[in-house]
Amino acid sequence: MLTLSKSLAIILSASALNNASAFATKSTAFTRSIATTSARTIATTSLNMSDAERYSIPDQPARFARAKKENNERYLNIESVYDGSYLQGKRVAITGANRGIGLALAKELVANGGKLVAIVRSSSPELEALNPEEIVTGIDVTSDEDCEGLSAKVKGGPIDILLNNAGYFYEPVESVVDNSLNFKEELKMIDICALGPLRISANLYQNGLLKEGSSIAMITSQGGAISWRTTQNPTGGDYGHHMSKAAANMMSVLLSQEFKDKNIAVGILHPGFNKTEMTAKYAEIWEIEGAVDSSVGAKRVFYEIGKINMENTGKFINCEDGLEIPW
Repeated sequence: MLTLSKSLAIILSASALNNASAFATKSTAFTRSIATTSARTIATTSLNMSDAERYSIPDQPARFARAKKENNERYLNIESVYDGSYLQGKRVAITGANRGIGLALAKELVANGGKLVAIVRSSSPELEALNPEEIVTGIDVTSDEDCEGLSAKVKGGPIDILLNNAGYFYEPVESVVDNSLNFKEELKMIDICALGPLRISANLYQNGLLKEGSSIAMITSQGGAISWRTTQNPTGGDYGHHMSKAAANMMSVLLSQEFKDKNIAVGILHPGFNKTEMTAKYAEIWEIEGAVDSSVGAKRVFYEIGKINMENTGKFINCEDGLEIPW
């Protein structure tokens, strides 16, 4: 029979030979003895330290405050690390490029010598002023017919980077308790934010416009992180927005898996908190939570797009700090 001291010796030997993940897989066995409590604490601490280096944090004001306290240049001054020269000569298709963050992304791309293929329902004077290589109009991402005809309208050949940016945000915060659910709007958000980019990606791939070496950037949101809801939405509600972004994230991961043997990388990006027409209803917390001008947000996004590759395909990244967001 093992004594308590011998049990501790065995456990401590195991901790020297195994990493934190090994401890996690054996957690059930560890809980059977009080003598293993310290070993489990050590393992948990190691995991938490690793998580802190790998994952962003859900509390937006705390995230911004930490960046200021640490004088995090990556977070506070993206231009200190950003180099958009990799975009020179690249054919980049951007959905929803006629306004908001999409227009800011289009401007940043053109400023760095990229070849803009704007995919929109309708153009805008601001978009046309950029003199894009192509403006593909008449594409409603919720329309099977429109998306099936997309490739025939793209005249300049294969796309190097597809930036699925088109989105939709229903402003009222829906609630079961106050009977304010809007199922029509919820379905619209899911259709635009999750099925829309799938329609676009599928059509371009099936018609040879996404090729080996192309990459896809999915602009989703931290709002799609299920594990963050208890912090960011402690009282629940706001169903359509969060369900649509979670669905978009799931679609993006599945697409990254399917495209692995095609050598097409997929990045899933939370663009950060940007000062746009879509977020204007949150203007009172812009400064508290570190919202930035959309031109800065565009640089953050392209900085992360430049790092998308087959090794990190399918990862969910916060463009504010460059860290992963857990599902």
